[in-house]
Amino acid sequence: MFSDKFDKYQWGVVKQEIYGKTARDVERALGGSRRDLEDLKTLLSPAAAPYLEEMAQMSHRITQQRFGKVIQLYIPLYLSNECQNICTYCGFSYDNRIARRTLRAGELLTEAAAIKAMGYEHVLLVSGEANQTVGVDYFIKALDVLRPHFSHLSMEVQPLEQADYSRLMEHGLHTVLVYQETYHREDYKIHHPKGKKSNFDYRLETPDRLGMAGIHKMGLGVLIGLEDWRTDGWFTGLHLRYLENRYWKTKYSLSFPRLRPYSGGLAPKVEMTDRELIQLICAYRLVDEEVELSLSTRESPVFRDHAVRLGITSMSAGSRTNPGGYAVDTDSLEQFEIHDDRSPAEIAAMIRRQGYDAVWKDWDAVLQKI
Repeated sequence: MFSDKFDKYQWGVVKQEIYGKTARDVERALGGSRRDLEDLKTLLSPAAAPYLEEMAQMSHRITQQRFGKVIQLYIPLYLSNECQNICTYCGFSYDNRIARRTLRAGELLTEAAAIKAMGYEHVLLVSGEANQTVGVDYFIKALDVLRPHFSHLSMEVQPLEQADYSRLMEHGLHTVLVYQETYHREDYKIHHPKGKKSNFDYRLETPDRLGMAGIHKMGLGVLIGLEDWRTDGWFTGLHLRYLENRYWKTKYSLSFPRLRPYSGGLAPKVEMTDRELIQLICAYRLVDEEVELSLSTRESPVFRDHAVRLGITSMSAGSRTNPGGYAVDTDSLEQFEIHDDRSPAEIAAMIRRQGYDAVWKDWDAVLQKI
């Protein structure tokens, strides 16, 4: 399990090593052909900041060679805002007094129709973590309702057992996103004081359970702003490399969610500039040519327009972060505020203006049977 590998590293030591890198280390990393986790420390370091233009050019070239000039589009569909966890940064936190809602089958179909009208074939199902009301049985029903209407169903919900993931895969689940939020064990406890999510190790080992279940693709990431982004970024890379080596049949993606406001929400402990986010994106691409890199509507229109050419392979567009937000209950409270509120058509047009193709569908469940 990854926890065995993770426990061999100390946060403070890794952070010190990252901040101790020099310009000579950066030039050595950029000059290499096969970069390792030590190179990732270097490319995430403050010493790499003056080399950002070179990193961006290399990232652009590698991404085009591996993925071509395409950007996949996806959209989140929020199933429920019920949650049994207290999380300091989330609008769905158990201690927030908001109206709770879980979509029924008919409401899911109404939302699906609105999403299909935008052109989508790839949907990310999202919910709060409430096992009693929004558990595996509910997810199976939701997958069964939506499966006939979409070619690609992803999920970002509470961590589950390996057997549960296997059951969901039988009902059309293709991809699971599970973010550690932060790899800083002590700060993790501060931000997750109550609920099943407070169990750091259980969440840490979720990708292992996914890998053993044979999931087609999984996504990793941290919530940028909870802790030092460079150190969290390196531990994410450590986790990714471990998973790629152990569960080599599975595909992987990384996301870069920066802490966004919600009603009464937490201010970031560590601010990350746009240049630093570009550095993080490019560092991952230079170290891992195969991993998919995703950017959500948390980011500004200007930033997302520029990121198309920097290594990103997928984007959300037209997102709503509340259950029923597309058609059923457009005024319900969102999990967080989005920044880029352009329509999917506007995002697709922007992508085409930059010489790329906007892809609404690049995988179909029938391919698994061939």
